[in-house]
Amino acid sequence: QTRRAAEKIAIEQKLQTRQAAPALQLGDITPHSDEIEYRRVLVKGEFLHDWPIYLDNRPHNGVAGFYVLMPFKIAASNLYVLVARGWVPRNAADRTKMSPLLTPEGTIEIEGTARHDIGHVMQLGAVDAPRPHAIVQNLDIASFAEASQLKMAPILLEQLSDMNDGLVRDWPVPSSGVEKHRGYAFQWYGLAAMAFFFFVVTGIRRGTK
Repeated sequence: QTRRAAEKIAIEQKLQTRQAAPALQLGDITPHSDEIEYRRVLVKGEFLHDWPIYLDNRPHNGVAGFYVLMPFKIAASNLYVLVARGWVPRNAADRTKMSPLLTPEGTIEIEGTARHDIGHVMQLGAVDAPRPHAIVQNLDIASFAEASQLKMAPILLEQLSDMNDGLVRDWPVPSSGVEKHRGYAFQWYGLAAMAFFFFVVTGIRRGTK
């Protein structure tokens, strides 16, 4: 737990430094994901309407819902970047019923935060190959590229630009939870101290007897 807290502190420091830097323009040649993770990125192009993917089990403020992912064709290239467009609530009566998705037409410019991936949740059983309009638990860029036969950039963008499409873009901070890990570490250290104290007291009593 102490190690996890230290890792998240390092992420927070990297995030603050990189988000304070000017936004990068994403073109036909993209930097390695390690070089630009957490940087703000600008990209011009258009969404591929036929390939929305819905990531399940992504609650927001205690409400069940989905992250909407969609490929974005970078202008003047044959390269696509996977964009996490935002969050939508789940239909309480039918989880497979989605509200109409409002997607901008034509060439636009969007801003987003570069990430390795969108994060993973626990999944039991085999992972199905992604397909258009599918509801999936997890998704990585490599499997999406294989299923869609699109040339994908090695990064994912968490969209920041508001498109008046009804999607919520309140992305979780990857460095959150430091205090939780510290709390768990304190509990484990406390239990270890209690066990050591019990061992010493018990040993003294046995020795006296």
